Amino acid sequence: MKVVYSEEYKQVYSPDPASNPGRIEAIEFALAGIVDYIEPQPASEEDIAAVHTEKHIADVRREGVYDIAALAAGGAIKAAQIALAEPCFAVIRPPGHHASAGSAWGFCYFNNMAIALGKLKSEDKIKKAFVLDFDLHVGDGNINILGDKGYVTILNPSGQNRNEYLKVVQNSLAKTDAEMIAVSAGFDNHENDWGGLLKIEDYKYMGKLVRETARRNQGGCFGILEGGYNHAVLGKNVLAFVEGLEEE
Repeated sequence: MKVVYSEEYKQVYSPDPASNPGRIEAIEFALAGIVDYIEPQPASEEDIAAVHTEKHIADVRREGVYDIAALAAGGAIKAAQIALAEPCFAVIRPPGHHASAGSAWGFCYFNNMAIALGKLKSEDKIKKAFVLDFDLHVGDGNINILGDKGYVTILNPSGQNRNEYLKVVQNSLAKTDAEMIAVSAGFDNHENDWGGLLKIEDYKYMGKLVRETARRNQGGCFGILEGGYNHAVLGKNVLAFVEGLEEE
């Protein structure tokens, strides 16, 4: 399977947990020899400005993280474009689902998902999209930017236990007729990460559900990295999700 990735994502661009040294390397190690890496290009300022305010873009520049944030957004765009033909995952950072049009928090700068889906929609490549955001934290930026767009449905699943959580995902995907299934893939709800809920095999199961839904709707699917902070399990979780996405 194709995975969008750049060595530039190893940059330690800030002191936050998403930028910690070794985090991206843990994923790279887990995927070694299994996937085909595709190099992304930075998102254009036009693509970023279609989602974010001029002031916010200027603020990101002042923080000194514009280049790496634009490359993350470009990685999401590349994954979305590949997904029109085959499943894809993007190992990118900084994450993006807490970035709104004019503000950002939670280790995010630009909203990678909104930029990617917005570009596909502006080019008439998709009619409807379903965003599964299984990060531990609700993707308020995704909701703020995409929630009032008529073509996007967003699910931030929850549940008291694994089975309840996975049933919410399964039932919601069963109902959608969107031809593009996009995943804000944060892995911090793993039992050995901050959330303490899900197991490795649950990420493979959700990946499989996403792929099956895309096939049923005669469309595509992709995921982009959001959270996930325990380096000891992060790579295994990403690999499991990728294996689910590529199951026939």
